[in-house]
Amino acid sequence: MITRIFPPVPEDIRDDVAILRANRVETLTPMLFLMLAATTPTAIYAGVATVHPVIRIGFPAILAIVGVLGFLFLMHNRGRPMSPRRARRMIRETSWVSGITGLMCSIWTVTNWLAAPAATHSYYAMIMAMGSLATAYCLSSIRFATFLNLGVGLAPIALLMLTSGNPPEIAAGTSLVIATLFLLRMVIQQHGQVIDLLELQRQMRELAHTDPLTGLANRREFDLRLDQEIAMASVDNPFAIALLDLNGFKPVNDQHGHAVGDLLLCEIAERLRRACGQHAVVARQGGDEFAILAPAGSPLLATSLADHILSALAAPYRIDDRPIRVGASIGTARWPEHGHSARKLFEVADTALYAAKAADRLQTSSVESVGRVA
Repeated sequence: MITRIFPPVPEDIRDDVAILRANRVETLTPMLFLMLAATTPTAIYAGVATVHPVIRIGFPAILAIVGVLGFLFLMHNRGRPMSPRRARRMIRETSWVSGITGLMCSIWTVTNWLAAPAATHSYYAMIMAMGSLATAYCLSSIRFATFLNLGVGLAPIALLMLTSGNPPEIAAGTSLVIATLFLLRMVIQQHGQVIDLLELQRQMRELAHTDPLTGLANRREFDLRLDQEIAMASVDNPFAIALLDLNGFKPVNDQHGHAVGDLLLCEIAERLRRACGQHAVVARQGGDEFAILAPAGSPLLATSLADHILSALAAPYRIDDRPIRVGASIGTARWPEHGHSARKLFEVADTALYAAKAADRLQTSSVESVGRVA
């Protein structure tokens, strides 16, 4: 039952959900705080004289102060970037502040209801209902805060109305309960729709930045990560890139078909992923071309990056029980030694790559010549 009302948020979109909730709260609650501050003078005026001054005057005064300070605080922070950490803090603070103020409003309403003549009961019920429903709407993106406010705000006054013995009040209390249940149902549905939307957005982001065949980063994602690395780089924290091109991949497609070629690319991608782990970004640039970014601080920078990668690809391949022979050439470039821009780093790595391919062709040609002489 609990999981149906409060289903867990998928791990991969929790930050997105928190930011969306906080942004909605930051947008809607300033007017709620103003409304809270504006209604407190009339609440003091409407209080029953026999009610203790702390409740009759003190509670509304405190709510007015909270409303003004809350409005000023939100206006001061408007436009500030919303990080996941700040979003979660805002959600916690909003939930508990709204719950405490809702409880104070409920105590004020119930106390005045009990002290007032029966003919004026409906006025206090209307004040509490309007305030609680408005608060629930503004906080509807935060399920806990919505349930808390409706619980402490409407449950006591609805119970008084339903047990009053007065038919009009019983009818009004029934309508209030139905409206509350309907609102709660809407909040639950809204939460599910938000989760579905954010999941779809995450999938679209992954498609935009992921190679669909191998699951590696694509060219766009690699370029983005490289630009970020350059922006954060310092002379004391160099990084490196490597460009890799397969040798003999076209004959694989010609002899065994593109389906086998695709499986071979997936196997190569998996070997690169295992070889680099969390210490580098591996991307497929397109076709049989791959790129690796070893960021600052990566332990791969302490080794020969090219040798490390080539050794991971050296073992024979077997695709669909067929032995496949394919080699690889690689060219590397280091920042800032070989350039300060992405363009320059790619030029250096590309030049080194083609030099490696030329050397490989020369070595292969020499081996074949020796074989013919023999």
